[in-house]
Amino acid sequence: MPESGQKTTQGHITDSPVVTAARRTGLLVTLVLGGLTALPPLSMDMYLPALPEVTGALRAPAATVQLTLTACLAGMALGQLVVGPMSDKWGRRRPLLAGMAVYVLATAVCALAPSAELLIGFRLLQGLAGAAGIVIARAVVRDLYDGVEMARFFSTLMLISGVAPIIAPLIGGQILRITDWRGVFYVLTVIGVLLTLVVWRFLHETLPPERRHEGGVGQALRTMRGLLADRVFTGYTLTGGLTFAALFAYISASPFVVQEIYGASPQTFSLLFGLNSIGLVAVGQINGKLLVGRVSLDKVLGWGLGIVLLAGLALLLMTSGVFGETGLAPVAAGLFVLMSAMSLVLPNTNAQALMRTPHAAGSASALLGTSSFLVGAVASPLVGIAGEHTAVPMAVVQLGSAFLALACFLGLCRPWRRTEQAGAPA
Repeated sequence: MPESGQKTTQGHITDSPVVTAARRTGLLVTLVLGGLTALPPLSMDMYLPALPEVTGALRAPAATVQLTLTACLAGMALGQLVVGPMSDKWGRRRPLLAGMAVYVLATAVCALAPSAELLIGFRLLQGLAGAAGIVIARAVVRDLYDGVEMARFFSTLMLISGVAPIIAPLIGGQILRITDWRGVFYVLTVIGVLLTLVVWRFLHETLPPERRHEGGVGQALRTMRGLLADRVFTGYTLTGGLTFAALFAYISASPFVVQEIYGASPQTFSLLFGLNSIGLVAVGQINGKLLVGRVSLDKVLGWGLGIVLLAGLALLLMTSGVFGETGLAPVAAGLFVLMSAMSLVLPNTNAQALMRTPHAAGSASALLGTSSFLVGAVASPLVGIAGEHTAVPMAVVQLGSAFLALACFLGLCRPWRRTEQAGAPA
């Protein structure tokens, strides 16, 4: 791997044997990284149509069952803080393979859980282990790319990982036709085993020994403290995290909103969820293929935040009855716009933040992921605070998160005061 700061005229890090080998199998590496980033939406979204069934099967209230989502999300957040620095010290492969093995075991136990409490506990472990795939995938991208190329690669990853939320609820809904909610976790176990084998066989090390960091927990904490001292990095991190909270408010509340409030079937919910995911993927490709390299990343990011804010406001007005009794179609349209606009925000916050941290990609990736998942874990119980028969809390969380994200972007990143990153036009 090259020394920090050495780049080609195309904007990525100078070639080394590691980078050259990775790029020769670029499509394969893209598919593997896409699979790793698809694991969280698979773990979350395949399970969503079963949430109402789990409340009855385990005799637990909806708020308790929603904690199974919160636990998984919190585990993914905390796990990244550990795995990110580990990958900077020991390389990408070993922590990733260890995390995947634990993920498989935890998911298998979830399928056998006899109570909501035990399910919550092993969903937490599932999230802790699954964090390895999320954080290391981003770190590998940072090892291989920089500048505009990195932003484009993140948009490509969104295309691949975006297929997961499209098909996951559909698969979950079909699984529920032939078995109960436990079958969802059996399928996730098989997926975890297959992905572990693919990683072991095809994903080579991208961080050679000469670029690894020595030191233990203290050094990792000092590195993270230094990253957070960068106001602009922190601004992008918070902007992405708060936007993700609006996204997760939708993920957590939509099964109850669509099925319990508006009376749709699990299959209808799965189709609507898949449609929203198509919007996410399509706009992500517009971002990566048409906007990145032609329009400033900060401008695109600002447009995306504005659209999310307006969609959240529209949803609040509809769900609170300002327009009278609103059916499922207008609410579904508002959610579609909100979800689609996420693709103008999340890939660009990741790229802008990681471009500032070539010296500690694993730790920076951990902070990006942890902030997103922790804020999302807070958003999850809030959407059910008024019970499962009103969608107002979901809309309030989405609007509030979007407003705070825009405030962090303008107040901390201050894009109008900074020159654009090399390779992106003003």
